[in-house]
Amino acid sequence: MTEPRLYRIPEAMRLLALSRSEIYVQLRERRLRSVHQGRARLIPSTAIADYIALLEREEAERNEAA
Repeated sequence: MTEPRLYRIPEAMRLLALSRSEIYVQLRERRLRSVHQGRARLIPSTAIADYIALLEREEAERNEAA
């Protein structure tokens, strides 16, 4: 069975261990990307991977600065 390529907000919340409000903060700040299909807001699996990579880069930068 293949992984979904698009996730609804509750699924993205579970994958990223973030609250609904934090997901929307990240979307507003364009740190996490989404697409619309009709009225549904969906998070592409690539956007989740990119967001995780962003967090890792930010952590590495903080560690280098310390």
